[in-house]
Amino acid sequence: MKVISKDLTNIFEEAIAKLYSGKETKPLEITVATNENFGDFQCNFAMMNSKILGENPRKIAEAIKENFPENNIIDKLEIAGPGFINIYLKDSYISDSINKIGEKYDFSFLNTKGDVIIDYSSPNIAKRMHIGHLRSTIIGDAIYRIFKYLGYNMIADNHIGDWGTQFGKLIIGYNKYLDKEAYKNSPVEELERVYVEFSKAAEENPELEDMARAELKKLQDGDEKNNALWKEFIEASLNEYNRLYSRMGIHFDTYYGESFYHPMMPAVIDELVEKKIAVDDQGAKVVFFDEKENLHPCIVQKKDGAFLYATSDIATIKFRKNNYDVNKIIYVTDERQQDHFKQFFKITDMLGWNVEKHHIWFGIMRFADGIFSTRKGNVIRLEELLDEAHNRAYDIVNEKNPDLSEEEKQNIAEIVGVSSVKYADLSQNRQSPVIFEWDKILSFEGNTAPYLLYSYARIQSILTKVSEMNINLDKNIEIKLGNKFEKSLASYLLVFPLSVLKSAETFKPNLIADYLYELSKKLNSFYNNCPILNQDDETLKSRAFLIKKTGEILKEGLSLLGIKVLNKM
Repeated sequence: MKVISKDLTNIFEEAIAKLYSGKETKPLEITVATNENFGDFQCNFAMMNSKILGENPRKIAEAIKENFPENNIIDKLEIAGPGFINIYLKDSYISDSINKIGEKYDFSFLNTKGDVIIDYSSPNIAKRMHIGHLRSTIIGDAIYRIFKYLGYNMIADNHIGDWGTQFGKLIIGYNKYLDKEAYKNSPVEELERVYVEFSKAAEENPELEDMARAELKKLQDGDEKNNALWKEFIEASLNEYNRLYSRMGIHFDTYYGESFYHPMMPAVIDELVEKKIAVDDQGAKVVFFDEKENLHPCIVQKKDGAFLYATSDIATIKFRKNNYDVNKIIYVTDERQQDHFKQFFKITDMLGWNVEKHHIWFGIMRFADGIFSTRKGNVIRLEELLDEAHNRAYDIVNEKNPDLSEEEKQNIAEIVGVSSVKYADLSQNRQSPVIFEWDKILSFEGNTAPYLLYSYARIQSILTKVSEMNINLDKNIEIKLGNKFEKSLASYLLVFPLSVLKSAETFKPNLIADYLYELSKKLNSFYNNCPILNQDDETLKSRAFLIKKTGEILKEGLSLLGIKVLNKM
């Protein structure tokens, strides 16, 4: 199924080629009309190219309109203002296009060759996931789903923090302070506790820090006992993380943590030194950037031989470059890491590694009075957030549908609760900071997941009644667009793939959320003004088929945000 903007572009280009053959003009842009009174789509070719063509933009627009080729898509063109071209679609084209909803869209104009590796979530081993991990995890997952939908081969990588000085401290804490029963019941929580115990004890007995460094050195040298403990910590942590990921409908293809790249780092340093990119500076290896880059020097190896995050990330790109057919690499982290990514991205460019890289940063989630802090004791565990969402959703379901079975109530509560948490985040511009408020995150009113899920469930309820009337909604139904509410809903269904493309182009899932919310509002206006069930057969079939296809788009769009639908609520 063709994307409508491509159909429209082809027709306009045909007209423009006849009028302005041989002239280099700016690319044609077809956009969704900002106001339904001005058509379905708009074209500003005349405005963009008036200087190039040396003509008044309105005159250019008039020429295009007068020389427009016959086609089965556009009903009429109107010239507005100084030269905008308003495009009105034929009802028959809209109806035919809606009949095709469910077929794969043709995104063959995109360069989908190779692998897109997306790096997100990345918790530190032996620490429970908290709300600070939420944004990277769900924004990364949504971007993964969106690009996969467009036809890219996606690799989701969880670059876990599984190496470093904390493991020496954990090994000491494990051996000295572990409560075996607590560890058996909740291993990661207990590892967090023993780490805190170690830190408290080390304040009074600094020798513990030396002991921890010695244990870390043993681990790095391959000590069998310490290596076994380290692997145990990783396995216990991943078991907990995967339980939460499963609950949120999130998966990863690989879990290559810092330890995976550690053996590769000496060769990275050698290459940087050999190419004179890294130089010796007071015993450390440092990369200095050209003044115009406005970047601080980047240390890639300390004078004691230790590597840093930049070294690990450079090694990561080298591994991916050598082991995948890379289309692009996407990193999803918070805004505080922007300088770090600029540094190591620039270093890989200096090395001559031709790899397309994107750092997709997002605003930090915080309380009104400051950032989450373990020290302040205001960190909210991710599981606690999901449980609270479930409980609030359950109370509402229990109140509104007390006759449902307990299993149904719990299932609905889980889907609605988790969806509410996800949508509250994904519906916002990712670059905006998010102030955490329980009531806002778990709101069930306005532009929320429950509103969209209810819209979908309402469609399914009506379709069930239509089915009970033995009415078959087959693919060849002609949709009647006799009033503005039918036309508004029907034509907006064709915009869906454009919202997906724009979301991918900008790495902003909220553009899909915006589309789904607008679609649901149009659907509800349609409900309120266009009765479905008590109509003649032709009208009933047309309107029922229209909401059926609306439901399919709602389901498809919500799935791109990692949200499941419900047939009843």
